[in-house]
Amino acid sequence: MKQTFLLLLDMVFVAVAIWAAVAFPFGRTDFTIGAVEIFCAVFTILASAVVFLRLGLYRAVIRFMGQQAIWAVITAVSYSTLILGASVFFTRADTPRSMPFFYWCLALLLIGGTRLTVRAYYQAKLRSMSKNVIIYGAGESGRQLLTALHHGDQYRAVVFVDDDTCLQRSVINGLQVARPEDIAQLIDEHNITQVLLAIPSASQERRREIIDSLVGLPVHVRTVPKINELVAGRASVNQIQDIDLDDLLGRDPVPPYPELIDRCITNKVVMVTGAGGSIGSELCRQILMSGPSELLLLDNSEYALYQIQRELNQMMQENNLDVEMIVLLGSVQDQRRLETIYRTFDVQTVYHAAAYKHVPMVEYNIAEGVANNVFGTWYAAEAARKSGVETFVLVSTDKAVRPTNIMGASKRFAEMLLQGLAQRNTKTRFCMVRFGNVLGSSGSVVPLFREQIEAGGPVTVTHPEVSRYFMSIQEAAQLVLQAGAMGTGGDVFVLDMGEPVRIIDLARRMIRLSGYEMQLDARLADHIDIEFIGLRPGEKLHEELLLGSSVTGTGHPMIMRAEEECLPYSQMQRHLVELMRYCDVMDCDGITSVLNAAVSGFGGHEARHDYLWRKQGKVARKKSIAKVIPATAPASNVQELFPDKS
Repeated sequence: MKQTFLLLLDMVFVAVAIWAAVAFPFGRTDFTIGAVEIFCAVFTILASAVVFLRLGLYRAVIRFMGQQAIWAVITAVSYSTLILGASVFFTRADTPRSMPFFYWCLALLLIGGTRLTVRAYYQAKLRSMSKNVIIYGAGESGRQLLTALHHGDQYRAVVFVDDDTCLQRSVINGLQVARPEDIAQLIDEHNITQVLLAIPSASQERRREIIDSLVGLPVHVRTVPKINELVAGRASVNQIQDIDLDDLLGRDPVPPYPELIDRCITNKVVMVTGAGGSIGSELCRQILMSGPSELLLLDNSEYALYQIQRELNQMMQENNLDVEMIVLLGSVQDQRRLETIYRTFDVQTVYHAAAYKHVPMVEYNIAEGVANNVFGTWYAAEAARKSGVETFVLVSTDKAVRPTNIMGASKRFAEMLLQGLAQRNTKTRFCMVRFGNVLGSSGSVVPLFREQIEAGGPVTVTHPEVSRYFMSIQEAAQLVLQAGAMGTGGDVFVLDMGEPVRIIDLARRMIRLSGYEMQLDARLADHIDIEFIGLRPGEKLHEELLLGSSVTGTGHPMIMRAEEECLPYSQMQRHLVELMRYCDVMDCDGITSVLNAAVSGFGGHEARHDYLWRKQGKVARKKSIAKVIPATAPASNVQELFPDKS
């Protein structure tokens, strides 16, 4: 219906142009029109309708029509003019010789001009509704981004900004290129709301310098994907996104050594426990690119396993990889299933990422948290030893160092179990990898801050002085993979993560990069407050990576091997039996007492927050352990923990 109306309107324009093309040379409108002239006009109108339809003048959306559509109008009017001229010539119609020229000009003005007018009207309307933005980077990516923005109604680019002095003060695609020093002035002049970084090939250091220069300006800083994502086809220039998590780090990412990553993976059977989690899924992505012969994914979450399986299948298709992938539902607390899996698939390398890591959540569920983190690690490691697995790598945390919470203590206890196993005569190499907070992982602070900023605040910070070590999720996975190649048995590896980052500074940086201020500014209507809510159960102000100061170097300049004391294997056995006894009856005081005795720096912790413990009225109530549980562990439990024990 719309196309029919436009076609009829154009034919009206053709008729008006024919009439006016005759009237202009005569200089009057009361001229006589004969039958031959009427035939020429009717024939031109009908033939022009066919030509206009064949050239696709009505397929283009007028308000978005571009250069190609304009050329189609010129071509169509030119053909219409040739038809008119031919009909006049062959019928010998009585018309001025200049009539075809006037007709071409008038038809082009009426048919093309109305389209351009409609397009200009819609673009003006869109500009009034769109946000004014600055494109930082006038290179190829910046120009592509500008073209993409022209076809949308969300953003309107008003100026380029570039560091290249050769480009400054020039005009590219209708936009002037300004200096970075002029950004603050441009923001005021043009009411800029966002700065879009179109510098995908810039180094990490240069990106950070640019982002630091924009912190504090009343604009939301966003970016296009990096050059490796664009080249790989995983993203396009018009996919505008928030600042990368890597850009929030206060240091350069630690570069990986590919030969270390490949050593325990390439052409080997590799298994990842907790494969659906944040760290586990990133491990799977990087392992897949190193070419294992088989990749086994184990998780007790059906949905998480399904999601990572879909993603990895897509990765294999995009990168033309041929890796056999096996997805397995199961719990790391099922030692028999683990041992069956290891033996059936002849697993050579295990990355143990299955754990409960959320500090307050484990404080609320002490028995289950300890059972998963401690016994899950023990069963997975013992099954690996018995099955002849070559390398077993535990994903640990900086919260295991002088812990103030059950989660950290359970992870340190798991580390000590592996150190104890490494003391035995075993073919399996056991090692641990300890790192700080992972940006973007589930339950981490960055996604929480982003949600709070999008909701308008406030941003909640536990304490003004709280600080944490941070690393990207890619770095964390690379560290785990490289450590497996360097371990000799019982090793604890840590990353040189630079200085810890204050959470309050991270919150301020994210707020400012989102275009807000922390307090109401006379110039700005939008602001987001920071609210201090106090430390959560088990949290401490500052995390550490090392128990002592004794560290040695490794094959990687940014990875250190910690020299830490550990308990004899026989003593760890006794603690493990005690811990299982207390977990069986969900005695939180008993669990805490074992962790206090075994884990250095964990003394004085009390079970005050466990939901079951509180509901049962046992919080802060000291009881005689002998009255609650038997003095010796049940024989079945000992056999389950130490099946080869006589």
